[in-house]
Amino acid sequence: MERIDKRNLTLLTDFYQLTMMNGYLERGNKEETAVFDLFFRQNDMITYSLACGLEQVVEYVLNLNFGEEEIEYLKSLNQFSDKFLNYLKDFKFTGDIYAVPEGTVVFPGEPILTVKAPILQAQLVETAILNIMNFQTLIATKSAKICYSAKGDTVMEFGLRRAQAPDAGIYGARAAVIGGCAVTSNVLAGKMFNIPVAGTHAHSWVMNFKDEYTAFLEYAKTYPNNALLLVDTFDTLNQGVPNAIKVFDYLKENGYKPKGIRLDSGDLAYLSKKARKMLDDAGYPETIICASGDLDEYSINSLKNQGAKIDLWGVGTRLITSADMPALGGVYKLSAIIDKNGVVTPKIKLSNNTAKITNPGIKNIYRVYDNETGKAEADFIYLREEEGTIDTSKPLELIHPTERWKKIKFENYTLRSLQIDVIKNGELVYKLPSLKEIKEYAQKELESFWDEYKRLDRPHIYKVDLSDGLYQLKRDMLEEIRGKHF
Repeated sequence: MERIDKRNLTLLTDFYQLTMMNGYLERGNKEETAVFDLFFRQNDMITYSLACGLEQVVEYVLNLNFGEEEIEYLKSLNQFSDKFLNYLKDFKFTGDIYAVPEGTVVFPGEPILTVKAPILQAQLVETAILNIMNFQTLIATKSAKICYSAKGDTVMEFGLRRAQAPDAGIYGARAAVIGGCAVTSNVLAGKMFNIPVAGTHAHSWVMNFKDEYTAFLEYAKTYPNNALLLVDTFDTLNQGVPNAIKVFDYLKENGYKPKGIRLDSGDLAYLSKKARKMLDDAGYPETIICASGDLDEYSINSLKNQGAKIDLWGVGTRLITSADMPALGGVYKLSAIIDKNGVVTPKIKLSNNTAKITNPGIKNIYRVYDNETGKAEADFIYLREEEGTIDTSKPLELIHPTERWKKIKFENYTLRSLQIDVIKNGELVYKLPSLKEIKEYAQKELESFWDEYKRLDRPHIYKVDLSDGLYQLKRDMLEEIRGKHF
């Protein structure tokens, strides 16, 4: 694959990953293979997420290497053995990665990505993979919710100036497009990922001229086919919109089609209705009204419910920072160890908090679709050794993973396995789709779920259960551990 990020990100890790690697090597654990799952936990803000970031994970993993500069830095810390530093000279990822494709709708507890690799390698990649997947999944999800609230209107991403540093602005723009945004204001992201770029002018443009009309006119002369005028610098209805109409008259007289206006402040519902009437009365019913100004899915939903006459939404700060939930909280947990003879030992993490008890073993996810509606009805996490053991010609019964009295049965259904092979033995085996393909796939994914799961107010909780085999393994391991320690 073509490398987009030219930096060596090998040291993009927490220090304790390196100390554990050194410890494993010194203790002779080098031959062990570890299996780790990346997933996020349920909380009040999460109902579903849109998996994102796999392409950058692949680029990061395939380019892992410790150069002289990295090794010299680690040596200067006086924490690592010469044996370990020599080992790093030939370091290369040789393991496997399984993951759901970017744009897949995923739910709490589901393994979005699984790493199966020699334990030193699997340990090193934890931090960077979490860094990449947590942020991009968060922004893709926020974008999906914003675009859902816009009900088919075009949404523009322009959060670069408010993003948490350049990488967040760049990869956040990509994630926002996967979530549904049509364009970005971020020119570098446009160049890197072939995203359409767009923008109008700022208030400073208007303030730079002797009056607002002249500012609008000069902008329209420069961009006669794309004159979207910002009308709220001084007085939106008494000055801004009338001046825009005068300029539209000029464009029309010269054979051009005026584009529209942008509102960036004030009561957007009221102003857009008044502005729409003014534009229509002036003979410009086809011009658009764009709105911006700290918008998110809730404000857009409210404006839609108020009948606001807005066609185009510009969303920045609250999208690129995911303002109401600034961290996804995804985790990377050990689920199995495979010794040099191929013997698999499942691993489980216990907690006094039931939600933090992990699912052991090497797993995948099945999604259950109703054959009549084509809609997704439930997921269940299963052990990979159970692959192909379900007879879809027979009814399928799923049981809640903790509240065992809750059951659901499917008669006419189809199963889809969500995780795919991405990297095998250190080599890419998956054809990475284009951003356009990912966006289209994400849209189909979202459309396959009932609106009850996507609504903003008290969404219905989607069913995620465990297969019989995984449930029994988890139960047996819990009883064994409790018998030993309690």
